[in-house]
Amino acid sequence: MTRLGVTLPLEGLELYQHRAAIERLSTAGYVDLWSGEVNGIDGLSQLALYAGWNDHVGIACGVVNAFTRPPALLAMSAAAMGELAPGRARFGIGAGSDVIVHNWNGIPFETPYTRVSEALEFVQAALRGERSEGEYKTFASRGFKLSRIPATPPLLLVAALGPRMLKLAASRADGVVLNFLSAGDLDRIHDVTDNVKREEAPLEVSARVFVVPGDDRSAEIAARRHIAGYLTVPVYAQYQRWLGRERELTPLWDAWAAGDRKRAVDVIPQEVVDDLVLYGSPRDCASGIRRYMNQGLDALTVGLMPAAGTDPTEQVDFLVDLGNELAVR
Repeated sequence: MTRLGVTLPLEGLELYQHRAAIERLSTAGYVDLWSGEVNGIDGLSQLALYAGWNDHVGIACGVVNAFTRPPALLAMSAAAMGELAPGRARFGIGAGSDVIVHNWNGIPFETPYTRVSEALEFVQAALRGERSEGEYKTFASRGFKLSRIPATPPLLLVAALGPRMLKLAASRADGVVLNFLSAGDLDRIHDVTDNVKREEAPLEVSARVFVVPGDDRSAEIAARRHIAGYLTVPVYAQYQRWLGRERELTPLWDAWAAGDRKRAVDVIPQEVVDDLVLYGSPRDCASGIRRYMNQGLDALTVGLMPAAGTDPTEQVDFLVDLGNELAVR
């Protein structure tokens, strides 16, 4: 059974206004509340609020950045999540992108695989109560030891955009977080992760699926713009090449590089749009989500992308209807 989650916060609703929405979503079958961390609300503050309001939903950051948060802070944040929601917390670590790390934060975006690998190693050791000793390749930390070890640490997840990160997650983490892939792409993911020997519990595979309410032309355009904005970032472009979409997406990349944003949006093949973003009615989107669930996902997170100015109540109504549709299986 795939766990159903939703990415918060919702557009147009400030954090302190989410309590009633969370209760409705929980009743409609959403068992996990996920956060992201790009250029809006940070990935952790909101989760403390949600955990305090509801003591049975899971909380998950998907994900915080291994470059912009130093190792000791990552470990302290993971420990805090373990205390906030014992047995219900997931702490995701990822590399982000050159845009977030270098352009926005002024940090060199170098050796992202090694940075995430070492951050994961550091956090795992800290949650075991160990003291840091010596230098790592991508950072230094000597003498750090958590003064509060959660009785139930959070599950540690790795965000993966390609085979190396997938193998890292499969060999050393509790789970992997996926993004921007079709239901059919999950076969390729499993081909990698299933061939990695694990000593611990089975790997938890989770994916965020982007959903645009509405079945008119504006919903499709919103989906196209979302794809163009993300898949032209180098790490996402390389990921799509690995997934086999180089031929289909080369016109997008060429138009974007030439500065023609309108053409970049227009030349995305329809099949790519339909593969990577769900749009339409709650029933239509539920049908698309089931395709992912049937591919062996352990957790699926709905990333809602409403039209600008959509009333938050309408967003919650859509998500509730979507959850109810998924309950009818």
